[in-house]
Amino acid sequence: MITAIRGRLRKLFDEEARLDVGFFEYQVLVPEFVHRQLQNRVGEEVELFTIHYFEGNPMQGKVVPRLIGFVTEGELEFFELFCTADGVGTRKAIKALARPPQEVARAIQQEDGKWLSTLPGIGKASADKIIAALKTKVVRFAMALPGVGIGGGTTPAVGKGYEEALQALLALGHAPADARLRLDKANAVLGANASIEEILREIYKT
Repeated sequence: MITAIRGRLRKLFDEEARLDVGFFEYQVLVPEFVHRQLQNRVGEEVELFTIHYFEGNPMQGKVVPRLIGFVTEGELEFFELFCTADGVGTRKAIKALARPPQEVARAIQQEDGKWLSTLPGIGKASADKIIAALKTKVVRFAMALPGVGIGGGTTPAVGKGYEEALQALLALGHAPADARLRLDKANAVLGANASIEEILREIYKT
């Protein structure tokens, strides 16, 4: 299995990147949010983290292997998670993810079905199913810190304590945006591996 591919970005289409790798040119499917990260890099050397899927109908003997590419491993992980929601297949996910995973994850966590339904191919019913399936699973993606978001750089190193602290803050009545802001400030002081006790003590210190 090809888990990553590195080569010169030769061409970029709406849902497809073409990479020159040695004597070969590879076709790699990319969601819109990845396309935007690559659009100014045509002609440059790029690396994409990839997953395989098979497109077609095996019963009819028409199956085509495809590669799907992402700039970071965090993006790839979010894509795989997004595909597990009822009614969201691989092709639908490629079309739907027009916004960075961090934004999509936050909308899921906040149960913002109206926002989710603005994504291509996602109606109200699909948005409700995605929220029901993924709300408790997207915390670390929604928690991506400014400057190191999973949609545009390295995957943030946020420990379990921050996930637990986020849930605690939400349970105490903090709005999601306020909770993330407080956690961002705590992260800047304590680092990524602080415990929930240390984080809450830092947030509520007088």
